[in-house]
Parts: sequence; structure tokens; C-alpha cells
Amino acid sequence: MPHINLPEGVPGIRGPMQFRPETAKPLNELVDILLRGPHSLSEGERELIGAYVSARNDCRYCQTIHGAIAAHHLDGNEDLVACVKQNPEGADISPKLKALLAIAAKVQVSGKEVTSQDIERARNEGASDLEIHDTVLIAAVFSMCNRYVDGLATWAPADPEFYRQRAAVIARNGYAASTIAHGAPAPIPAIAS
Repeated sequence: MPHINLPEGVPGIRGPMQFRPETAKPLNELVDILLRGPHSLSEGERELIGAYVSARNDCRYCQTIHGAIAAHHLDGNEDLVACVKQNPEGADISPKLKALLAIAAKVQVSGKEVTSQDIERARNEGASDLEIHDTVLIAAVFSMCNRYVDGLATWAPADPEFYRQRAAVIARNGYAASTIAHGAPAPIPAIAS
């Protein structure tokens, strides 16, 4: 049960965003830039960073929805997403993404945990300054959003199909465009039985 009076039946971050749409708009715009804008990292790789940080923060809603979006962009590879969330060093991903996830893991704890050796590792694997910058910012934004979602005790659906269907909508339309007038979240898609 949410700690404040949030819209009934609206899951995860969407409940607080509907409660205060004027804050939802800039958050969604930032996430669209970070996760969907033109970039040398794929949308799937950037979503993996968000899902990984959310898993480390034990935020069920965020790790599940962003894991589903990552899988959507990675040809439905839910096993890869699960592996990255549990053990990125053992996952079938590029050495560069492994190095970036190591940075993200440290940011999730504290930005001061990131060392020059972490940055050097990423650069040695081919990471650009933009990729390093955006990895740090994605990890920071996701940590904030995880605390927003869990700090208000929002509701998270149990059915994986909900997340798959929502992932397809977000992958197609983006975060900001998945809202309707005045920043209120678009209706939740029906889940096939």
C-alpha cells in the first residue's frame, strides 16, 4: 500500500508521476535523452545499465520494466538481461559494456566510489567520454528513480506479461510520448490471459 494517496492501480513510477505530473515531464524528457537519444551505445545497452542499477537497488518495478525494455531491444533475450543483473562479468556482453556496468555499480553505491582505474578500464575497452558520462548519469538517475518508487511504496505487478507489453509501448513511443495530456501516464495496456 503506497505511503501517500496515489492513483489506484497505477504501477511503479507512473503513480507518483500521475500524482505530480509537473515533475514527471522533465524526468521523462531526461530519460528519453539518456536511453533513446542518438548514441554510440544501443538502446538495449543503455536499458541494461538502468536495469542493472535497479537490480542492485532491489527496486522490483524498475528492474523488471527496464529489463523488459532491454530484452525488447535485444531481440527478446530475457536470459541475457537476467545474467547481466546477476553477474555482468559473466554475461555475453562486450568488454566495454562490462567496464561501464562496473562504473554504474560504483555510482549506485556512491559517486565517490568511481576510481581513475575504473575510468581507465572503460577507456581501454573503447568507451568514449560521452559513454562514460552517460553511464554515470544513467546510474545516478536510476538510483534516484528507484528511491522515488520504493520510498513511496508504489505497487508493482507480478505478471511478467504486463512488463513485456509495457516495454513494447515504451520502446515504440519513448517515455515522454507514453504520457497523455498534462503528463499523466497513458492508460495501462490490458494484459492478455
